[in-house]
Amino acid sequence: MSEEQATSAWYIGASRDEVGEAAILVGDPARVPRLAAKMTNVHSVKENRGLKTVTGTYAGKRVTVSAFGMGAPIATIVLHELFALGIRNFLRIGTAMAIPPAKIGDFVLADGALRADGTSNSYAPLGFPAIADFTLNTVLRAKLAASKRAWHAGIYGTYDGFYTEMFGLSGARREMIGKLKQDIERMGLIGTDMETSALLTAARILGARCSTLCVATVDAHSQAKIDDAAMDVAEAELFDVALDAMTSLPA
Repeated sequence: MSEEQATSAWYIGASRDEVGEAAILVGDPARVPRLAAKMTNVHSVKENRGLKTVTGTYAGKRVTVSAFGMGAPIATIVLHELFALGIRNFLRIGTAMAIPPAKIGDFVLADGALRADGTSNSYAPLGFPAIADFTLNTVLRAKLAASKRAWHAGIYGTYDGFYTEMFGLSGARREMIGKLKQDIERMGLIGTDMETSALLTAARILGARCSTLCVATVDAHSQAKIDDAAMDVAEAELFDVALDAMTSLPA
């Protein structure tokens, strides 16, 4: 896609020689230095608009880690800009709300996603499916099978409204969202987030590989949250799986 090429990125501020062969996308910018600590020859891109990006070497390959904050609009901007700089392999890692059988602390891999976000509509009409890349997910499944942590693969639900569709603060709001979650469970979704369907759709339209792998950190029904100590352990394992997978992909 010749029209999707650039020598520098408008928002993330990176130039083509500052990015690697694959990209790991994270929401929380605090994860960037923690991932960077697992790599060598790390180069930090000058931060712009709070978007933190680094590129380092892992298993002999250069990997870019870029933070988008929260939400589909910015996540797809980051993916689109990195695509224009030449990256063709993307993995979002982070957190998702757990739907049974997924439990707090489990890994949740996206085979695809329900498109309840708005951003993906700017890339393709609503009938276009948000599907993860088969080759990338095959590699991820092998890495997950070799890990000791419980994991699930299936369909995510991606929503724009965190407090209106995913997490109710008040009793009335919780009751309304509870009915939505009954529908989510009926459809067999395994987790919810705010980015996956947009990323999968954008990547598919652009011609890139993409998937999402998250730690289930919040129970959809009780709204119980993973504790910090358990998250630290799960996050470290998530980083290892992500880095191993993104440096094992075929050309």
